[in-house]
Amino acid sequence: MRVVAGEYGGRKLKSLPGDNTRPTTDKVKGAIFNMIGPFFDGGTCLDLYSGSGGLAIEAISRGMAHAYCVERNFKAMQVIKDNVAITKEPEKFTLLKKDAKHALDQFIAEEKQFDLILLDPPYAKQQLIAELEAMVKNNLLTNQAVVVCETAKEVILPIQIANLNQIRQQNYGITSVTIYRNEASHA
Repeated sequence: MRVVAGEYGGRKLKSLPGDNTRPTTDKVKGAIFNMIGPFFDGGTCLDLYSGSGGLAIEAISRGMAHAYCVERNFKAMQVIKDNVAITKEPEKFTLLKKDAKHALDQFIAEEKQFDLILLDPPYAKQQLIAELEAMVKNNLLTNQAVVVCETAKEVILPIQIANLNQIRQQNYGITSVTIYRNEASHA
């Protein structure tokens, strides 16, 4: 596993051994960022099920200004810390060891907003629609924010969730990538 492109391009990343996390392959990661960017001019990213931190690190490598990495698993959080250290820019990352619901509650209380949301939950625990509805309802997305959902290919997400309109869906082997854009400014 490595950073595909950008400032940290080519740097090797660690992944958690075992089945607790499912790191996004370099091929899928490259495809995701080619669909949504491929590069950014600042902005804030939320990687809600961070795993190894690879998606958030890729976003920062490609120009996002700051990334929040949320992960509840202690061993995975250690891997994220190691991977963030590889960037030599730890100030660009905020690591939160907590589950997704508590992290979202914290962001709502802090009135945070995100330009890019990366959702790659454990396949067995899909709660994406409810989480996305809560994010929209609680104003966690900037106007024109992009949301990337990585799921098992059997999971079919709706074309629209609240103000989020699906702009792309693509399968890569057992993985499905669905991309939404916040259309709140056009409502």
